[in-house]
Amino acid sequence: MEGASFGAGRAGGAIDPVDFLKQPQTILRVTTWIFSIVVFGSIVNECYVNKDSHTPVLHCIFNENESACSYGIAVGIIAFFGCIFFFVVDLYFQQISSVKDRKRAVLLDLGFSGFLSFLWFVAFCFLANQWQRTTMSRGVSQGADAARAAITFSFFSIIVWVALAVKALQRYRLGTDMSLFATDQFGAEPGAPYPGYPSGSGVESTDTYQSPPFTETLDANPKGYQVPAY
Repeated sequence: MEGASFGAGRAGGAIDPVDFLKQPQTILRVTTWIFSIVVFGSIVNECYVNKDSHTPVLHCIFNENESACSYGIAVGIIAFFGCIFFFVVDLYFQQISSVKDRKRAVLLDLGFSGFLSFLWFVAFCFLANQWQRTTMSRGVSQGADAARAAITFSFFSIIVWVALAVKALQRYRLGTDMSLFATDQFGAEPGAPYPGYPSGSGVESTDTYQSPPFTETLDANPKGYQVPAY
């Protein structure tokens, strides 16, 4: 699994930029980062139009609903900065030595990806609904392609963020098998011995070994057997 090769290395190991960029998770982050730029860029630049040539005031192209444009821009910006943040987290993930910090990072990724999937779903439904109610005019026609692009890439963003949530879930499950979170539980050098059992773990050492019970009461001769007299 790709997640195993990424998370199973020792903490503090060197990062291979080529392998990092080839990982599906990295490709997904870059993809959704581009989608977020397309969505909020299209809305900001071309989805505010004049209602007619005599009115200089700009209106949101989505049924003149300012909330639709504001919501699309807000989700796009959140996704934009979220992608950058988690890209950096992925880049330095192997440098995190704490098991708890690694687990928190993966859980945060899982929660954020699921949350963004929901936000993009709402954005797609909201923008598509308002676009269907929009009355076509000359100004609206000029920004129609940008409006359709915002709707289309909102839909694509749902798929990509769901895929990121699935990848985060796989990494979390992998961590429970000690191939992700417990990399600092073993010796850092090759051939280093495994750590001993902690006290109170229920595993007894050889120092506490006791002879089997009842050995003091065993008869010298087997039961029912008599030494013959010569």
